[in-house]
Amino acid sequence: MTELYEEALATFGKLLDQAKASGDPEPTAMTVATAGKDGRPSARTVLLKAFDARGFVFYTNFESRKGRQLAANPQAALLFHWKMLGAGVQVKIEGTVEPVSAAEADAYFATRPRDSQIGAWASKQSRTLDSRATLEALIQEFEKKFAGGAVPRPPYWSGFRVVPELIEFWYAEEFRLHRRDRYERLDGAWHRRMLFP
Repeated sequence: MTELYEEALATFGKLLDQAKASGDPEPTAMTVATAGKDGRPSARTVLLKAFDARGFVFYTNFESRKGRQLAANPQAALLFHWKMLGAGVQVKIEGTVEPVSAAEADAYFATRPRDSQIGAWASKQSRTLDSRATLEALIQEFEKKFAGGAVPRPPYWSGFRVVPELIEFWYAEEFRLHRRDRYERLDGAWHRRMLFP
């Protein structure tokens, strides 16, 4: 890991800690943008569950729209927007995507509330639901199936790790003259540069 990449990760960690201390109700919320083979973009908000030098991790149903898009085109962009830091801070991360290990996914799944674990089995994420009653029936079905025991992780539910190629910090300034610091890996080496607002 290069010094500039370490610097970018340290800056992100410091900002995330500040966001958590700021009173932001969801400091780990991030927009995830993906595109399938057709190139049509899609975005949604998920929660960051881990980050380190290997990348930034979130969990989902691999059969969801984002799961299918990432299987077809393993590239993603993440965007954090922390309104309560100064006049506002955004962090953009772009990179390749890889699945987390089964051990990592199992360990994280075990920490989820039981109702969320059951929900992972009951929800056919992103597919058409004819009525709320159907979902509630599936929840009851899996509550009975796993009654009295641990809920295992569904085979189609796991995590993705975004391995950064770019990390950009955007700091709001007066008169739209924002500060932008970009870290980017080019030809295998990390570089840092400032951008016009």
